[in-house]
Amino acid sequence: MLKFLKLVMLISVFALSACSSITDLKDDLSERMFGRESTETPSDLNVIKTTANVKMLWSKHLGDNFDFDLTAVTDNGFVYAASANGELVKLNVNDGKQAWRINTGEPISGGVGFGGNLLLLGTSKGYVLAYDLSGKLLWKSKVSSQILSAPKADFGVVVVRCVDSRIFGLNVADGSRKWVYERATPALSLRSSAGVALDGGAAYAGFAGGKLIALRVEDGKVIWEVSVAQPKGTTEIERIADITSLPVVDGSLVYAVAYQGKVAAIDRASGRVAWARDIPSYTGLDAEDAKVYVSHSSSAIYALDYSTGKTFWRQGDLKERRITAPLPMGSLIAVGDVEGYIHFLSREDGNFSARIQTEKSAIMPQMLAVGSRTLIAQTRKGGIYAISIK
Repeated sequence: MLKFLKLVMLISVFALSACSSITDLKDDLSERMFGRESTETPSDLNVIKTTANVKMLWSKHLGDNFDFDLTAVTDNGFVYAASANGELVKLNVNDGKQAWRINTGEPISGGVGFGGNLLLLGTSKGYVLAYDLSGKLLWKSKVSSQILSAPKADFGVVVVRCVDSRIFGLNVADGSRKWVYERATPALSLRSSAGVALDGGAAYAGFAGGKLIALRVEDGKVIWEVSVAQPKGTTEIERIADITSLPVVDGSLVYAVAYQGKVAAIDRASGRVAWARDIPSYTGLDAEDAKVYVSHSSSAIYALDYSTGKTFWRQGDLKERRITAPLPMGSLIAVGDVEGYIHFLSREDGNFSARIQTEKSAIMPQMLAVGSRTLIAQTRKGGIYAISIK
């Protein structure tokens, strides 16, 4: 990755003139660093000793999602998923049987989100779409720009983040605007699908420059702002320290990690940094049962102590495989990779326990756990896969 960053820095001046706008340059840099155009060769997979039983429960296919990081949600035994071409589908989590499938008529770039018994989608044209659980459109609301993450709802407010870094609070009943938060961002930052995490009436969001904020969901007022990472280096690209993944709330702490920066634990009440480690990430982290799991930018996986940041173990055998955020699954940790594999690691020591391939297409950055025995993964080619763990 460092070798490639040096190359990008050498060509950045030429890229500025070749791209039609600074937005095009951001998109190009993000794709070349982390996406399908990366020049870094994924490491070969070593033979592992299988100690866990994983199998494919079912698979379905929607339209391709090459440009966007879409996520699935689950509720009451069903999975809801979307595709970039506008399809929204409801599937039985046990057997994949389709309850309904609709075409929204809109290009979907952010979703699926859930809250207040609403299915929430964001579009490339800057609309928020709200559906009920039967697939009926309830309302459609315009915000400022393209939406790259799933809108979410809590306390009667739909919270949605736009690509221009504005965050909107919309009335859950009709989509009318309640508030908007906006801030200045650096000229050069990474395009990402980092959205907002909602918990206890607060919305947590990371920004370019390594900033993490907490907002009140009811009115959008800032509760606190903290620096997770400080930009370093002499060039604009070297100084990129954006938070490009979703913050994770666990108990009294919220965790966030920045690319070319740090992972940090922040006290939710005060905004004080409890601890920080020099572990950068693009796709993110998760936390459960007193441990924090981080996917390093180089595709190593770390297990850290939740209260001190101390390393319990590190698994480095997936180098440059552009892994997803880690997903705790009972006694295992799951990560997907660029070639469609899902790897299962022991929660205790990080050793590989099992591996399964979906299709030869990258797994979306955020997978979904349904309980501790079923995993839902989406691929860039539009596949939806349910994996059983025994």
